[in-house]
Amino acid sequence: MSLSFEKVKDKYDKHSHFLDRLKVIYAAMDQKYREAADYYGFHCEGCKDNCCFTRFYHHTLLEYLYILKGYNTLAPIRQIEAKNRALEVCRKTDEADKKGMTVRLMCPLNFDGLCILYDYRPMICRLHGIPHELQRPGQNVIHSPGCDAFTEQNREKSYFKFDRTPFYIRMAELENELKKAANITQKLKMTVAEMLIKD
Repeated sequence: MSLSFEKVKDKYDKHSHFLDRLKVIYAAMDQKYREAADYYGFHCEGCKDNCCFTRFYHHTLLEYLYILKGYNTLAPIRQIEAKNRALEVCRKTDEADKKGMTVRLMCPLNFDGLCILYDYRPMICRLHGIPHELQRPGQNVIHSPGCDAFTEQNREKSYFKFDRTPFYIRMAELENELKKAANITQKLKMTVAEMLIKD
């Protein structure tokens, strides 16, 4: 029988070697991002369109377990604060969705403009902002622009080749290994706020 990822989270120490490998992939992402950012001279210092207001969905058990690992490093009082914020974000999001409205809410892990689980942040949080490309199987290369802050700061520099494809492939392969080891077929689609309230 396939287990749900909610049950696996209580035993993520058993699968900690997968998270160690994820950390290596994240380090490679961070290095490539720094190379691109240094080339452009782009260093995010926050903006009115802060990406922490964006409702990003995350689709891997790896990222879910890694967020929980980071959450468990927080002091108990900070865990309570983060979870209460997550509950509020989810409540307001549900209300807006029911009304067919768009809502921008700050990520519950952003305290005073900084992520309190920065080292544990998901893939999209690491890669967002810089122009990039992605090669999907059997399709043409997809090129995507940087965020608004990037565009404002970099109107003249030529494109620095930032290919996300190798990272996506490595993540997918590791995710498949983890799910196979944990006997999971269930798909995941959660925001960081949803991850925190499921703890």
